[in-house]
Amino acid sequence: MKIAILISSRGTNMQALVKACEADGFPAEVVTVLSNNPDAAGLDFAKKHNIDTKVINHRDYEDRESFDTDVSDYLSSKKVDLICLAGFMRLLTSDFVNRWRDRIINIHPSLLPAFKGLHVHERALESGTRFTGCTVHFVRPEMDDGPIISQAVVPILAGDTADSLAARILVQEHRIYPHALKMIAEHKVKVHGSVATIEDAPQTEASLTNPFVEN
Repeated sequence: MKIAILISSRGTNMQALVKACEADGFPAEVVTVLSNNPDAAGLDFAKKHNIDTKVINHRDYEDRESFDTDVSDYLSSKKVDLICLAGFMRLLTSDFVNRWRDRIINIHPSLLPAFKGLHVHERALESGTRFTGCTVHFVRPEMDDGPIISQAVVPILAGDTADSLAARILVQEHRIYPHALKMIAEHKVKVHGSVATIEDAPQTEASLTNPFVEN
């Protein structure tokens, strides 16, 4: 499966995806890394890994539609099968998302549908919730919406700050994003309306409590 990764800055999730795709037998390859920011540090990482890079600077466009059209046309020229958003800080237009429907995935640092948008970790801490996490999902025109593919749960600990919580969640993002990509590339993920189902997905009845409860 040929994938494109879209970034806006350092792209640590992009790096996790690239490293996964370099492993023997992984069913996907990164054919391009695209950024809307010419100064994105992640572009250098991609070049060092012999991946084609492309900059389409959104500041050169008068509107979102024309920017999205050029991005979409470029991805089509690369014969991309799947788009992975990895810290791509642009809202995509409905026309773009619908053109690539069920072929765009994103990772968000919360347990969607909770805490959509920005300042996620601060809001989680302020809410008093005991758990948060991250979510890989198919993209829909609405922000941070779409069928959920994979999630990881992270407990909020006493004394957590937004930075400490973000760091622990990022570790899980780097685990579940490559795994979600692998399942999609193996054609195990199917979308039925607003729900994604996974063929032969391992399951567990194990549960977490916070505060921890010893049995």
